[in-house]
Amino acid sequence: MPEFASILPMLLLLLAIGAFAGVVAGLLGVGGGIILVPAFYFALSGLGYNSPNLMQISLATSLATIVFTSIRSVLSHHKKGAVDWEILKRWSVGIGLGAVAGMLATKGLRSEFLMMVFGVIGLIIGLYLAFGRPEWRLGLAMPAGIARGVVSPTIGFLSVLMGIGGGSFGVPLMSLYSVPIHRAVATSAGFGVIIAAPSVIGFLLTGTPVEGRPPFMVGQVNIAAFITVISMTLLTAPIGVKLAHSMNPKPLKRVFAFFIMVMALNMLRKALLA
Repeated sequence: MPEFASILPMLLLLLAIGAFAGVVAGLLGVGGGIILVPAFYFALSGLGYNSPNLMQISLATSLATIVFTSIRSVLSHHKKGAVDWEILKRWSVGIGLGAVAGMLATKGLRSEFLMMVFGVIGLIIGLYLAFGRPEWRLGLAMPAGIARGVVSPTIGFLSVLMGIGGGSFGVPLMSLYSVPIHRAVATSAGFGVIIAAPSVIGFLLTGTPVEGRPPFMVGQVNIAAFITVISMTLLTAPIGVKLAHSMNPKPLKRVFAFFIMVMALNMLRKALLA
C-alpha cells in the first residue's frame, strides 16, 4: 500500500481534472475522453509514472468513466424522448464489435502509436468543432447495408483507440445525415455505453507490468482516477449547465475546439519525440 504522502499529488491532480471535465461537459455537452485521456496521460507521466502502458491506462480509465456517465446521460435523454432507439439498435452490433477489436488491438500497440492516433484524430475533431457548419449534409438518412457495416465498427474501433465515447464521432455523423442535433446528442450517449462497456471488461482483465505503473490498478484501469473523476464530474457538471444558460455557447465551443487541438498537437509532439 503506497504511503499517503506519495499519492497526494496524484489525487489532487485527479480532483482538478474531474472538476474541469465536469464543467466543460455541462457547459458544452462535450468532453469525456477527449479531455480525460490527455489529462490522465500528462498528469501521471508528470508525477513520474513511466509505465510502457501509460497510454493504455489512460484510455482504459477514461472509458471506465464513460460507462457510467453515458448510462446516466442516455437515461436522462430517454426521459425527454430524445433517444432514437432505432438508430441505436441498428448500429449497436457493429459499434460493439469494433470496440472489442479496438481493445484487443491496444495490447499489441506501443503507447507512442496510440498517442499519434489520438493526436491526429483529435486534431480533426477540433477542426470540425471549430469550423463545421450545421447545414452540412451527406444524406437524408443514416447509412444502411454495407456502408453501415463498415462505418459502425470503425466508430467503435477508433473510439477505443482514443479512449472516447460516442459523441465525438456519433454527433457529427448523425448531423451530417440529417438527424436533428438534440436527437444526435442523445443517441450518441447510447453509442458511448456500447463502446465503453465491453472494452472496459477487457481492460479490467488485462494485466499491466508492475514497473512504473501508478497505484490502485485493476487490470489497466486506475481505480483511484476512476472514482475521483466520477465523483468530481457529478459535482461540477451542474455548474457548467448553469453557465451554459447564462453565456453564448458558440464562441465557447470554438475556444474548446482550439483547446482540443492544442492537446492533440501536444500529444503528437510527445509521440514524435519519444
